[in-house]
Amino acid sequence: MKTILHAKIIGTGQPFIILHGFLGMSDNWKTLGNKYAENGYEVHLIDQRNHGRSFHSTYFNYDLLSGDLRSYLEHHRLNDIILMGHSMGGKTAMQFACDHPNLVQKLLVADIAPKFYPPHHQQIIDGLKALDFDQISSRGEADEELANHIGDWGTRQFLLKNLYWVDKERLAFRFNLPVLSDKMNEVGENIGTTSHFNGPTLFLKGDRSEYIVNADLPEIKRHFPQAKLETIDKAGHWLHAENPNQFFDKTMRFLNS
Repeated sequence: MKTILHAKIIGTGQPFIILHGFLGMSDNWKTLGNKYAENGYEVHLIDQRNHGRSFHSTYFNYDLLSGDLRSYLEHHRLNDIILMGHSMGGKTAMQFACDHPNLVQKLLVADIAPKFYPPHHQQIIDGLKALDFDQISSRGEADEELANHIGDWGTRQFLLKNLYWVDKERLAFRFNLPVLSDKMNEVGENIGTTSHFNGPTLFLKGDRSEYIVNADLPEIKRHFPQAKLETIDKAGHWLHAENPNQFFDKTMRFLNS
């Protein structure tokens, strides 16, 4: 029996699958997920493998992440889905839509292109590895130590959301840090397909982010001929968190079109 991804399911209606980014988790999308649910969708906030409350595995690449999603849909008997992913989750969503176009009605991709990105999270990985939970006994202490490596408060809070109490006296991260730090090249890899998805597709980019640039448009169109690109104002890579109202409005306009 296949291991099924953990998810939080909100609302009723057409299935709307949302995939978080690298070192994220389903909780990152809880606020927006509730808003989509209020607008007539059954929202599935999924933890991808090695993240959140989903299973840990030494194997990690986009073919496997796409397969995990296929198993999830089969388990819950879902089809004709809306599929959205951010960053790493966007790569999974693109891979899945190309692998299984018959299961996806509409695709939304947040601030990532179907191309290779060189590893660029090493400072974050080094900071996380520096946390010694034999010595750290509170979230405040974890934040204080992490600040020696990561200056941005928002980034630290995003990462520290993954902390949980293994027991009454010991903290740990939910994500599988040893494997994820070892698979940095796979995280940055291009989607592994020559296929395409002909359905309606919306790419969203932050106006302060360089993850999607004009030079990426031909490759986007090659895989996703119907793709449209929208820009979220006053937002970087975490565009859904930095300008959630505009992100929601633009995604709903696309879904209702």
